[in-house]
Amino acid sequence: MQAAIQQTMQELLSRVAIVLVAPKYPENVGAAARVAMNMGIARLIVVSDELPDRPRMAKMATHNASHLIDNLEHHQQLATALAPFACVVGTTARQGRQRRAVVEPAAMVTTVLPLLQNNQVALVFGPEDRGLTNQDLNLCTLFTTIPTLDFASLNLAQAVAIVTYELASGLRRHLEGPDADPWAPKQATSRELEEMYAHVGEMLCTVGFLREQDQDDGYWMRAVRQFLGRLGLRSREVRNIRGFCRQFLWYDRQRQRIGE
Repeated sequence: MQAAIQQTMQELLSRVAIVLVAPKYPENVGAAARVAMNMGIARLIVVSDELPDRPRMAKMATHNASHLIDNLEHHQQLATALAPFACVVGTTARQGRQRRAVVEPAAMVTTVLPLLQNNQVALVFGPEDRGLTNQDLNLCTLFTTIPTLDFASLNLAQAVAIVTYELASGLRRHLEGPDADPWAPKQATSRELEEMYAHVGEMLCTVGFLREQDQDDGYWMRAVRQFLGRLGLRSREVRNIRGFCRQFLWYDRQRQRIGE
């Protein structure tokens, strides 16, 4: 029984990736790789202008996690790195008034677990000194924070350890429990959602609801992202929304031609 659970955990955790955005120190990437391996997560992605120094990463990863460094994925843009993921969890210490509810890791895990069977999940961590930007967080579908008393930030590897421990232990309880929740269906990927948001933003600008400069990161566009993000849209539903937007934009262009 335990062997079967262990195998299932490995299969499900293979759909999870740790995404490190602009890490300042290669040693922190290595330490995060070591933590990820201990928690059963073997996919590590770094988003930065240049790939961090490999020997410095490998030194902290140690021999046991060196294969994560060897197979590390590197991207220069976060949107590109997140394109295949349906569930994107952004870690943040900030809880602005205009941001969706931020929950602690244990509460976040209850939402993520049912998705693992049919979806890829990214756990995104920002730079050590400033965290994820609002633009980074726009790409996330969930937000989580690690509560502290006086000092707001944690070491990067410590943050990765806490979040991944909650995920791995929560998954084990999920598999061992008699009344485990059913698995959620496959959802739209980050790339599909971003293409949909672009169409929705263009349509809202056309009707005058948004200003063009607010199309990507204005208050109302963030509200639209938060509302649609809560729905757990599937690929077909995203295509339907984009089809409606395309038809509306086509009609508006036709109307303008007739007016000319």
